[in-house]
Amino acid sequence: MTVDSGLRYFIVDAFTDRPFAGNPAAVVPLDRWHDDRWLQNVAMEMNLSETAFFVPDGDGFHLRWFTPKVEVDLCGHATLATAKIIGHLGLVVDGREICFNSRSGKLTARRDGDRIELDFPVNPETKADPPPGLIESLAVDPRYVGKSRFDYLVEVESAAVVRRIAPDFKRLASVSARGVIVTACSDDPRFDFVSRFFAPAAGIDEDPVTGSAHCCLADFWGRRLNKQKMVGYQASSRGGIVHVELRGDRVLLGGGAVIVAEGRLTQAAIVH
Repeated sequence: MTVDSGLRYFIVDAFTDRPFAGNPAAVVPLDRWHDDRWLQNVAMEMNLSETAFFVPDGDGFHLRWFTPKVEVDLCGHATLATAKIIGHLGLVVDGREICFNSRSGKLTARRDGDRIELDFPVNPETKADPPPGLIESLAVDPRYVGKSRFDYLVEVESAAVVRRIAPDFKRLASVSARGVIVTACSDDPRFDFVSRFFAPAAGIDEDPVTGSAHCCLADFWGRRLNKQKMVGYQASSRGGIVHVELRGDRVLLGGGAVIVAEGRLTQAAIVH
């Protein structure tokens, strides 16, 4: 298994079936790992919510994710985008499971009809007291506040409240967590729940569609709605649809992906 050493990069819109919707991610295939500073600089230059880098690793791939500011432990939409590029480059047989080694352990992806399905660990939340500044920065009256491994989850009264939130991002950036999920039951019969995701502390005021947040949302709404299979809508300006299915301590995340651009890093950018 080889990857083109010319340092190609791709921009992929994830959790959508059309360009310029869903969540864009940059994907950079590598033959070997470059140093962490270079990886972070490339992510900063791409200036998208996430840039994914992958290297062949036995029968699978080693996968890492960077925001413009930091490396993160888990990212759903950039993993889905990476699976799209691995298939596009012919690095796996069509339909075969793609295995990733990551900071969140083993992750897998497989094409399922028009969607790519990711197998991720469930990330449950537990009830928590809101930290100073959280509720004030959102200017909402919460029905419930929980804390997962990565994020705070704030349930609000309605989908309309979710859609109209305009956070004070400077104040929200002081909250000690990767990000904040705001969610409510859906008012659209096509979906079970709606959400938005804010992560100014990680350099992302609002993430358009957040796969990893649905590892928490699937468990949260699964218990409340008594469902294993659900459809979530992330109500950002771009919007995105995430199909979720709970399987014990794992959750399947399904969505489409569209390649919208590709290019190459120049030699000046590669030398470091």
